[in-house]
Amino acid sequence: MSKPYKISVNENQVFNFTENSVTALDAVSVEENHFHILNENTPFQAEVVTADFNSRKYSVKVNGNTYDVSIANELDLLIESMGISVGANKVVNEIKAPMPGLILEVCVAVGQEVTENEPLLILEAMKMENTLVSPRSGKIKSIAVEKSNAVEKGQLLIEFE
Repeated sequence: MSKPYKISVNENQVFNFTENSVTALDAVSVEENHFHILNENTPFQAEVVTADFNSRKYSVKVNGNTYDVSIANELDLLIESMGISVGANKVVNEIKAPMPGLILEVCVAVGQEVTENEPLLILEAMKMENTLVSPRSGKIKSIAVEKSNAVEKGQLLIEFE
């Protein structure tokens, strides 16, 4: 059985292909990233302008017109049919102690707006100072610890709104 592919062009046109239909396409590489394609006796000049292989997103110029193309393979289509979002961002609303230790400094206050990677507090563990940074931008809802508090692994330290 031929593997299915879903090709989205400029996010408004969708084409379904199979592995067999793609391999049946008459395409010849004339130089790196440049192709001469013959489809149903119609010639096309194509150039791959940019390529992000990991996310399968490409910018392709065909006969002088540029198109944004994304390709979904068999696994992507299965995940989509299951209603699962690949790479969806997980929103972190709590900061918990990654290890037991002692709070040396709290760098934020309740109600303060913070940005991603901004220092929240300093935790001393095994004679090392560990700066815990914000995993996201947001507003501090509560702080459950103070300077000089001993904390256990998994203990709630800071909550975001």
